[in-house]
Amino acid sequence: MVPETILQALRCPVCGAGLYARERALRCPSGHSFDAARHGYVNLQTGRRPSGTGDTADMVAARADFLGAGHYQPVARAVRQMVTTSDAIGPHASEFDTSDPDAPALDAPGLIVDAGAGTGYYLRELLDQLPQAWGVAFEVSRYALRRAARAHQRAGALGADVWRGLPISDGSASVVLDIFAPRHGAEFHRVLRPQGILVVVTPMPEHLRELVEALGLLTVDERKDERVEESLGAWFELDAREEIRFEMHLPSADVERAARMGPSAHHLDAAARAARVARLTTPMAVTGAVTVARYRPRQR
Repeated sequence: MVPETILQALRCPVCGAGLYARERALRCPSGHSFDAARHGYVNLQTGRRPSGTGDTADMVAARADFLGAGHYQPVARAVRQMVTTSDAIGPHASEFDTSDPDAPALDAPGLIVDAGAGTGYYLRELLDQLPQAWGVAFEVSRYALRRAARAHQRAGALGADVWRGLPISDGSASVVLDIFAPRHGAEFHRVLRPQGILVVVTPMPEHLRELVEALGLLTVDERKDERVEESLGAWFELDAREEIRFEMHLPSADVERAARMGPSAHHLDAAARAARVARLTTPMAVTGAVTVARYRPRQR
């Protein structure tokens, strides 16, 4: 369900008290209880959620298959680099010999919070490189949570909306990830420890440009980076920033998955999309272009 190391950092979304596990549920001393789904995640969202929010089952399946094909490995590598070259968590897997019985003990484990984790793909990639770290995948989509719950043995998947507050203690996270997800500067600042880092990944205007033109996908705001800085500037200082550009060669199936896995899926008719994909010559060269930025919390 949720590893004990992670459970210690969680808080009841209703009253803020600590949570403990009992009988396939998370409970607090005040009597609030949250059942674990049979898929392994726990939904800590309270109140009614607006209809149309969260990724659909089809969007999540398309994203899982697309990411599983390795097309966004350059993004995952850049995120790993931003984390492992910081001092937020300590030695990563390539620097730590787990086969040496005389090796020094690990530092206190670091907690990675993935806000809007999707399937848990990027969190899994990080945890594979950080053997002393633990992860929490926060998501609003139950379909994504089902996959995130299986992403890694040192991760827990929890239903939570960053705009309603994350059910986790102040200063408990060493790293917060925000990858193609909404940003809440004040909430990220609250959950990060003073020496922690926030890693943000956003698409550049030319990201998936060929698919935008051929399939009528949603375009990226030309002011995207500027709006990111506006949303975070009061709470964070930019520490490092890198623009990642790469080329993908997508077969027909992955062209369609790329169209289905993002917000454009809410706006495109499935039959019209399939017809447009069928007219394309594949494999198709498609541009990947994202900004990966690392931020440090401002002292307040």
